[in-house]
Amino acid sequence: MPGPGILINTSEAAAGLTAGTDAFRNERKRTSSRPRSVEGIVLVGGNAVNEAEVDLFAADYFFGTFRNSRNGVVAPILPDDLQPIRPTLVAPGDAITALIRTAPTVSPLLCMIMGREL
Repeated sequence: MPGPGILINTSEAAAGLTAGTDAFRNERKRTSSRPRSVEGIVLVGGNAVNEAEVDLFAADYFFGTFRNSRNGVVAPILPDDLQPIRPTLVAPGDAITALIRTAPTVSPLLCMIMGREL
C-alpha cells in the first residue's frame, strides 16, 4: 500500500483566520463518503514559529493542538514540517475541522492533512 498523501490542503490569509474559525470551512474534501485514515498535519506560515495554533478534530474526536513549525510563506514543504499523528480512522461523512485557536498575525497559514482515503 502506498504511503500517506494529502487529504486536505488549504492556504489562507491571516485576515480570514480569526480565533474559532474552521480553516477547512471552504474545503470540499473536509468530508468524504469513504473512510479515511489521518496520519499527520503540516502547519506552516504565520509571522513567527509557534505563533499560530489549531485544534484538529474529526467529528467530535480531538486529535490535539498543533502549532506552526515554520514562519512566512513557505514553499516547498519539507519533511520536518510533517507533525505525525497516530493513524486514526475517520468514518465516512465525518468532517475534519481545524479550529483556529491562536490566529496568525500577518502572513498566510498553510495547513495540510496527510493520510489515506480507504
